[in-house]
Amino acid sequence: MANTRLTRAAATPTSPQKATMSFWIKRSGLSSAQSLIDWYEDGNNFTRLAFQSDDVLKFSSKDGNNVYGQLTTNRNFRDTSGWYNIIVAIDTTQATASNRMKMYINGVQETSFSTETQPVQNRNFKFDAAKTIGANGAAGEYYNGSMSFITYVDGTQELPTVFGSTDSTTGEWKINTSPSATYGNNGFLILKNGNSVEDESGNSNDFSYTSGTLTNTKDCPDNVFSTLNPLIKASNQPTFTNANTTVISPSGTNARYGGTLGMTSGKYYYEVKLLGSVTNGGFSAGMLNIDSFNFNSTSGISSSSNYIGAVVNNNNLYIQHGGASNDFTPTVALGSIIGHAIDMDNGYYYVHVNGVYLNSGDPTSGDTGTGNINRTGNLNYDFSTLTMAIGGSSQNVDFGSFNFGNGTFGTTAVSSAGTNASNNGVFEYDVPTGYTALSTKGLNL
Repeated sequence: MANTRLTRAAATPTSPQKATMSFWIKRSGLSSAQSLIDWYEDGNNFTRLAFQSDDVLKFSSKDGNNVYGQLTTNRNFRDTSGWYNIIVAIDTTQATASNRMKMYINGVQETSFSTETQPVQNRNFKFDAAKTIGANGAAGEYYNGSMSFITYVDGTQELPTVFGSTDSTTGEWKINTSPSATYGNNGFLILKNGNSVEDESGNSNDFSYTSGTLTNTKDCPDNVFSTLNPLIKASNQPTFTNANTTVISPSGTNARYGGTLGMTSGKYYYEVKLLGSVTNGGFSAGMLNIDSFNFNSTSGISSSSNYIGAVVNNNNLYIQHGGASNDFTPTVALGSIIGHAIDMDNGYYYVHVNGVYLNSGDPTSGDTGTGNINRTGNLNYDFSTLTMAIGGSSQNVDFGSFNFGNGTFGTTAVSSAGTNASNNGVFEYDVPTGYTALSTKGLNL
């Protein structure tokens, strides 16, 4: 939701001393100041929850030149692969200072702060000011990522169990889709199960779009989909947009990238739409061996010998694998959609262009592997160890957008969804029977 700003006018709160805010978010862009919510009068009078440029989280309230409340975490928040539940709960009437402002991350109270300035007892916060979500009140510091179930409770300091619970099997913090809260005068619940800014708390405290749009996505706290991973370093770092599903390479250079989810078994499907030039340079997508990633330097992915995928170059498509290639030479135009069907159970890989599989491939053929892409050549690893779902290289400012099941290419929905027996993910073309989207639910089907 980069450059998207939601606003609501000032109103009198139930209490200026007690409140709770809960956000479910999945970050995309990092290393820049990004506001989640801001009660804003001017640059010296506000109450704000925001990420700082070093990716720490800061909740602060300022009155003139005085900061009367602040919590700044020691830890950084740089995970772009999963969802965070961030809660700030306030009650300045508490006799114990440390109880007046509390922060919870995924149900666990945060206790390590570089700055902890608790307000004096009975201090009023600026909850009567105009509210902005996704940016600060001055229309800057736009949030870059996904949001879901944005909840504000006016008049009560709630526990995290109102908004989530610990899964008894996995031990993970999971969302409560029906928070049991008394919302108060200014309380609200927006972005519930979609991109609606209408308040679903019963208060009718709807928000308005001041700028930008919200793209509805299947990626949610209950089912996390794969995206491109900006934490995988490369010597020529590409640019990722649209919640890390669109990639643009630096001009005149190669740039390799990887994904956030991997697999060692199962059958998966995803699509890529070509959005940039295919007559001058190349764009590729496929699979990478996780052992080839370098997370600690800018040397990036070691070599193309750790890669298998479909490469588009000068309007033609060929398969690259382990340093070798097979030229299938179908004409690939701007806007073409390249589908990838990955059979990890049998060790086969299939590719289609606009629904027509190369080599007359049949992803449902099981262990016979009818028409699977030839993997002969200098392939220095077994197929079963390919644990990253996507990757490749692009050059000359070519770019493409990945649909891992969210049902969109960038911000544009698929034109006519194909069939998908798994009911996990939405794609332009039919998902082969037995295949599913690469997501947390898909990994457990």
